Amino acid sequence: MAAASGDNPSSLFATPAIVAVSRDDGSILVRSTTPLKQGARCVGDWLEHWARQAPDRIFLGERANAEAPWSTVSYRDALGIVRRAASWVLAQGLSIERPLVILSDNGIDHALFALAAQHVGVPSAAISPAYSLMSRDFDKLKSMISLLDPGAIYVTSTRPFAAAFAAIKSLHRATIVSGNPDALPFRTVAATPEAPGVAKAFAAVTPDTIAKFLFTSGSTGTPKAVINTQRMLTSSQQAKAQTWTFLEQAGEELVILDWLPWSHTFGANHNFNLVLRNGGTLYIDGGKPAPGLFATSLANLRSVVPTVYFNVPRGFDMLIAALRTDDELRRKFFEGTKFAFYAGAALPQNLWDALEELSLWTVGRRLPMVSAWGSTETSPLATDCHFLAKRSGNIGVPIPGTELKLVPSGDKLEVRVRGPNVTPGYWKAPELTAEAFDDEGFYKIGDAVTFADPARPELGLFFDGRVAEDFKLNSGTWVSVGTLRVAGIAALAPLAQDIVVTGHGRDEVRFLVFPNLAACRSLARLPESADASEVIGHPAVRSAIGQGLARLKAQGGHSSGHATRALLLAEPASVDGGEITDKGYINQRAVLTRRAAAVAVLEDDGSGQAIACGDV
Repeated sequence: MAAASGDNPSSLFATPAIVAVSRDDGSILVRSTTPLKQGARCVGDWLEHWARQAPDRIFLGERANAEAPWSTVSYRDALGIVRRAASWVLAQGLSIERPLVILSDNGIDHALFALAAQHVGVPSAAISPAYSLMSRDFDKLKSMISLLDPGAIYVTSTRPFAAAFAAIKSLHRATIVSGNPDALPFRTVAATPEAPGVAKAFAAVTPDTIAKFLFTSGSTGTPKAVINTQRMLTSSQQAKAQTWTFLEQAGEELVILDWLPWSHTFGANHNFNLVLRNGGTLYIDGGKPAPGLFATSLANLRSVVPTVYFNVPRGFDMLIAALRTDDELRRKFFEGTKFAFYAGAALPQNLWDALEELSLWTVGRRLPMVSAWGSTETSPLATDCHFLAKRSGNIGVPIPGTELKLVPSGDKLEVRVRGPNVTPGYWKAPELTAEAFDDEGFYKIGDAVTFADPARPELGLFFDGRVAEDFKLNSGTWVSVGTLRVAGIAALAPLAQDIVVTGHGRDEVRFLVFPNLAACRSLARLPESADASEVIGHPAVRSAIGQGLARLKAQGGHSSGHATRALLLAEPASVDGGEITDKGYINQRAVLTRRAAAVAVLEDDGSGQAIACGDV
């Protein structure tokens, strides 16, 4: 296949130049023909640079609530705090073997403390607050603390973490640092006199120095500590700058409003580092796409219009509902935002269409929708959709410096990744590390992809599900779980928050549905006090789900393209059970294992609980 150029908005992005080479063993190598330029030595170099070039520019902003003023820190002040806190880190003897662990959500102190550790070659490890605040058994948190043996643990306040601290008390020797004076205050750490050793330690940081440990989300199994080197982080952002060319255009200001957690690679390595590498401003959104919390995100969006809007599909669903009823917010959003970015899970086509329609209606142009693909192990950028795709699901093309190997696996192409953005392995897990790479050094991510057009690789790839999740029906027909899940959510919109696909070894596909209770209550005209069981059992809800299944059948036709029955789940996804991450992503395998009884209900024709296709 020859390299070629695709259509793209030239003022924002580089034109993709991609080559795909078929090999005798049936695999296909796909790469960018654009060389990756030299990136920064380390993340700290970015902070040092912007503290010199734009010292008074706001680096980070946060506020206590939607009515409060924004508290901000400039690049100059951020560097001063980082250097002083780094002096404390060195004095306490923190190291690779005794890193900094952060248990709290995003915040200015969180960011500066992590940067301080990294500045002097000490890894930081942000652990999802869900493992401390939502868990009941704390098993995952215990395993993480035991593995890392931290030298310091930071929380914004110790009180909410009291139960978690009690559970891990015997597993660590760390100093507890808090944003409040209920432990060693972070302001005390940040007031440490800068020691001469800071400059020396910073100069000793190399691209191979471990910057952080990030735990996998658990969407495909038990979380593992992924080694993130400085090279991974800086090469990923260098490639992003070469694809999102507007970032380096004179006069462009990057402003981001973002809630995505820094305990995950999307929020941390992609979004936070995007701001730091390019001297932008990050306003930390204290809300998130969850009931009772998204109102904060909307209030923040009325205050700050981002250059690029980042979210997950659930967030876009909630944003669209708000934009339909708020004329002023809709106008500000579409006039000020250059494009929207989704990742981590495929965006249902109905949400893509709704955003385009709202944009056309409001400002007379379509809001560009772009995406990317990767994992914690690829820091995270491996492909980037820096062009106008025709529909949702296009994950783009390999970024400069990164190579993909597509390996035939059944009727799919399993994708593997090699490049400077790929992890050297898992912390203290040599066997898992060895299993993660093939004999050519490609990381085996476990996903499948397909070409938008095999003859034109520059038109991008589509995510084609996880190889391990797909299964066969008794007929021998393969079910593409990832594809069907997205189609199912769209067909049942807005009543389905998420879907788990089942039918392994059966004649037909079935759905376990996590309902959007707010949408279901609205349809059933029930009060907010109505419990989940009453809501999902309402005839109007059951009828709408049955009709949605019928619509999906009409679209899919064959047995693997639709579900014959669905069961609405009253119990939300469990953190302890590994069913969900704090970004709202569902672990299909964990749900099917934990909810075997619900799967059995789907197979019981006489139960009366399941909803059949076409039920009204």
